[in-house]
Amino acid sequence: MPPRWLIFVALLATVAAVVPFTIIARVRATPDANRGVHIFQDMDFQPKFKTQTKNPLFADHRSMRPAVEGSVARGETYDDTHYWEGAVHGDWAESLPSRLQLTEAFIKRGQQRFNIYCSACHGYSGYGNGMVNQRAMALMSSTEGPVMGTRWVAAKSLHDPLVREHRLGMIFNIATKGIRNMAGYQGQITTDDRWAIACYVQALQRSQNATTQDVPPELRKDLPLLK
Repeated sequence: MPPRWLIFVALLATVAAVVPFTIIARVRATPDANRGVHIFQDMDFQPKFKTQTKNPLFADHRSMRPAVEGSVARGETYDDTHYWEGAVHGDWAESLPSRLQLTEAFIKRGQQRFNIYCSACHGYSGYGNGMVNQRAMALMSSTEGPVMGTRWVAAKSLHDPLVREHRLGMIFNIATKGIRNMAGYQGQITTDDRWAIACYVQALQRSQNATTQDVPPELRKDLPLLK
């Protein structure tokens, strides 16, 4: 059994060791109107008016100033509805915006982006037979019923007669904002690439419904099976 004075000293040492941490926790949890100790001042104490405070410099005494009427953030005018929304005079555009050019490289770029973002559901050929769609449909048709509450709407075939009637601007808008259960890809695919995808979709649709007249005369002799 240790002597009592040693036990007393040990208790005092324990309390002394805990006190600093208690004080620190108390200080951090208690709001204080006084400024804290800043070794590096940075810009913490610069003269300024904070949000939702009064400012006597203006007649309305508001610190937060409304934007100047008609002002637009740099690069965010979005006034070209053809380019940003796929619409011209309130109707779906049938052509590319003037800032883009329809080239072979542009179509191939659309194919690349389509294969990355769209083929998972719509399939590389566009018939709605992508691997994600196949897996979801298999789960839905399970003999034990939908697995784990699976709910799925079959991916649309891009060669469906109704879809084939979509104008270029509408295809772009669908890729941008989505349609029905399909989510939009505005946050994942750039605007130019969404136009490239729209062009590739129309090329893909045309490829499955081509005739001999669609082939250049000098190449028709190599495609005798086309009608």
